[in-house]
Amino acid sequence: MTKDIGIHGNVFGGILMSWLDEAGAAFATEYCNTPNMVTLKVGELYFKKPLKAGNHVRIYCEVTHLGKTSLTLAIEATKYNLYSGEETTVCTTNMVFVRIDDDGSPTPIGDSVRARHNALTSVLTQ
Repeated sequence: MTKDIGIHGNVFGGILMSWLDEAGAAFATEYCNTPNMVTLKVGELYFKKPLKAGNHVRIYCEVTHLGKTSLTLAIEATKYNLYSGEETTVCTTNMVFVRIDDDGSPTPIGDSVRARHNALTSVLTQ
């Protein structure tokens, strides 16, 4: 949208960061089977290529660590070319999300999530 574009015709970095955070949070809540995941930490953002008005964006997440109460994701935003199907990485980061209880305190991620994660991890490493 026009409001998201700076004077050089690029998407503002803060806007892209908010998209990454929103996508990461959505992924984390689905992965951990709970709506109670919040952002704990954002790693270094690496802006590799500009994102322009009209570009289509795809955001990918991958679990890199599952802790007792937290989940670390590698997150990548790509520019997608509708004509060629080519994707170009525009930004990467790591984000940590933590599961919280109703009072906002960290609470353990469920055993069923941990079992599924361990099963997926063992399949991927074989």
